[in-house]
Amino acid sequence: MELPRQTDVPSGRSDSSITAIEQFRQGLRGELVLPKDAAYDQARRVWNGAIDKRPAAIVFCADPDDVVHAVTYARSQGCLVAVRSGGHNVAGLSVCDDGMVIDLSRMKTIAVDAERRIARAEAGLTLGELDAATQAYGLATTMGVNGDTGIAGLTLGGGFGKLGRKHGLSCDNLIAAEIVTADGQLLRTSATEHPDLFWALRGGGGNFGIVTRFEYRLHPIGPSLLVGSVLHGYDHAREAMRFYDKFSRDAPDEVSVDAALVTLPSGDRAFNISACYVGSPEAGESVIAPLMQFGSPIDSRLQAVPYLQIQSAGDSLFPRGRRYYWKAQFLREISDGAIEALLGSYARAPNHSSLLVFQQVGGAIARVPASHSPYANRDAALDCFPIAIWDNPADDEANIRWARELWNAVRPFSTGGVYANNLGDEGDERVRDAYGGNYARLVAIKKQYDPTNFFRLNQNIRPG
Repeated sequence: MELPRQTDVPSGRSDSSITAIEQFRQGLRGELVLPKDAAYDQARRVWNGAIDKRPAAIVFCADPDDVVHAVTYARSQGCLVAVRSGGHNVAGLSVCDDGMVIDLSRMKTIAVDAERRIARAEAGLTLGELDAATQAYGLATTMGVNGDTGIAGLTLGGGFGKLGRKHGLSCDNLIAAEIVTADGQLLRTSATEHPDLFWALRGGGGNFGIVTRFEYRLHPIGPSLLVGSVLHGYDHAREAMRFYDKFSRDAPDEVSVDAALVTLPSGDRAFNISACYVGSPEAGESVIAPLMQFGSPIDSRLQAVPYLQIQSAGDSLFPRGRRYYWKAQFLREISDGAIEALLGSYARAPNHSSLLVFQQVGGAIARVPASHSPYANRDAALDCFPIAIWDNPADDEANIRWARELWNAVRPFSTGGVYANNLGDEGDERVRDAYGGNYARLVAIKKQYDPTNFFRLNQNIRPG
């Protein structure tokens, strides 16, 4: 079987290509899944059920040597390559039609050095798995908001999470990484080893190779944190959003406060605010008190919650297999104009599952110089994005249209920047918006380590 080339029309079978693919299979410690195999349909699926691609081969790697073997073989065949760990990319960039998927999801070794507060984690781990391993020692690092998200894509694109305002992004806590480059080399990168490549990995996405192992700085966390949440009816959402804007901007680094426009099972719209205090629950009570005391919420809760439960709290909202679309942009504030645009647009949400999300950033994230890593939008206060969630393919157009229209309505109030991990298939200019003044340096590093753009199924930075 000959794998389709990146630039050629896919070819048919030949004796020599059958021999090549079988030789490749024999050199793997992991598993090769082809379209003829019973496991193929399940193996090609990713988190977003709207993605329906059919790769020519899926390689489940068992170790870094398998990754080197897969990259070397793919280059020899000239085939298109997608890289998958958690498969959570909303645009489905971790799978492809016709080419090869190099899957790291079975590479799940983790070692926690509790004394030095360091975790060495293979790229196939989900954030839930990493959190469980580090919390066994009372430690954690910034690591997303959905338990089955892969740590690899999350970290390489920046890495938001409840701990971010206190301890920085996932990529800010990256100490070292091992990566297979486009020429099949396995390199260790750090501040002193291939430092330019290490810089690029801390927010520059999957453009530079396949990271097989991450080394993170850990912090004492938990086991429980104080969480306060309030739900305001839609008729009071305007005032609640103004309060949220001020409360979030005035909050200390220990507070991570997100919010969302939601639809209740009754069909009524509402505005939910949820704050997490990263410190002792006792110390957090007075800090979160203004949130709990504001207005007349239709529901409110304040309690200490295990950190692992906090990290998985949103999993039921975003199960694998549903259809998803979102489009994101950063805000520095929620102005009255933005509030009116958001409330008007959300009122037209096509179903009860759709959300409008505010994810707070700032704090420690904002105090890192923009040039310190590729993640350039350090001055943003909030990430703002509609999330369309549905099940019937016949509803694709209506849901995608709603999300895009809401994004356009808020666009005049945005910074113009975007979080790389929340980009869909939005074109080169939006990739530039994610990296700002760091883009030119990324282009130069891409040219050095991947001059042919072998790793192109990502938020792509084309080599100069």
